[in-house]
Amino acid sequence: MTSAYIFKLASTPQEIDAYFELRKAIFVEEQYVFEENDVDDIDAIAYPIVAINPENNQVVGVVRIYETEKGIWYGGRLGTSKDYRRGWQIGKGLIYKAVTTANTWGCDRFFATVQIQNVRFFQRLHWESLKEMTICDRPHHFMEADLNFYPPSNEIRPTYPAQIREAS
Repeated sequence: MTSAYIFKLASTPQEIDAYFELRKAIFVEEQYVFEENDVDDIDAIAYPIVAINPENNQVVGVVRIYETEKGIWYGGRLGTSKDYRRGWQIGKGLIYKAVTTANTWGCDRFFATVQIQNVRFFQRLHWESLKEMTICDRPHHFMEADLNFYPPSNEIRPTYPAQIREAS
């Protein structure tokens, strides 16, 4: 998948800090989903993935992936910087990187809870809605990716996922 953006596991302290800062900007300051920050216990086991604009090295998109039991993976906290929401290129790239990475690491099923306004976009990317649900008083769909459209990559699994960062 070629792109003007780089999609990768966040690996440096700067990338991880920018990952959490962008999540806070999207889910706390813009969408008001959380009051102070969106960091939770899942961050202790999650692998952060970022979209980077190579022109300025800025993190412009985020998503996290995590395994809850052998072969069962989830994606979450998908978001794009407000200044980069032109079309769906960053979101599509992040979803592709998330699912192909998990698929490389032994994923049998990949799920996400998707805000209602993004369900059609996910369906176009070969996701199926399994049920409707409410999270943080907002309508979502519990969705599953068709792994046939997300081939394994060559991503090497780090020894340890990102650890919870103390809220600033």
